[in-house]
Amino acid sequence: MPGHGHRLAWPTSYKVREVIPLAEPPLAAPSDAELVRGHAAGDPDAFPELVRRHRDRLWAVALRTLGDREEAADALQDGLLSAYRAAGSYRGDAAVTTWLHRIVVNACLDRARRARVRRTVPLPVDELTPADPRDRISEREISIEVVAALAGLPPEQRVALVLVDMQGCSVDEAARVLGVPVGTVKSRCARGRARLAGVLAHLRPGRNLPGERTVEPSSRPAGEMRDGGRGAI
Repeated sequence: MPGHGHRLAWPTSYKVREVIPLAEPPLAAPSDAELVRGHAAGDPDAFPELVRRHRDRLWAVALRTLGDREEAADALQDGLLSAYRAAGSYRGDAAVTTWLHRIVVNACLDRARRARVRRTVPLPVDELTPADPRDRISEREISIEVVAALAGLPPEQRVALVLVDMQGCSVDEAARVLGVPVGTVKSRCARGRARLAGVLAHLRPGRNLPGERTVEPSSRPAGEMRDGGRGAI
């Protein structure tokens, strides 16, 4: 044993290294389902974040379904309040977006059925279509007529066309949102398109409706909208 005052030799193979703490990896954003569960568990920030993610799309559905800003705002508020209260009953059987759309669409349909006797005021074109520098006056005139024609459809046909033709949902997705069979969605869309084609027939000679591409007349049956109707209104 070394005597007093002697130092132990430190092995040359050992090196003192500075310990640098590793940076914490960024937390992944919670999924929609996690936000719903968090809200149900009492997290005050969960539901506002869920609304922030989906409000624009839900607002577009409400606005196009009802054709009136005040009615759409009230329906959206009603739907979101219902979702706020019903979060505890969400079981994950459908995607959160489908669940939210179903609640908001039902709120819209309730208002539309109550207001069927009232005249719907057409929306300004800028609420429905993006700015397009090409022939703005012509596009505005056509879009106003399209919106007015859409507002004249029965609510069930209108919302089916809004989901499929304007929001780009598949027929299966629309069926899940509406809680009806796929065949019902197809039937409502077909009937709605047929009625719109009759009302808007005067817009077709020599011009396309907003969103339609130019197609040779012989390439599709007269009156049929492109891609089965997607994007035609």
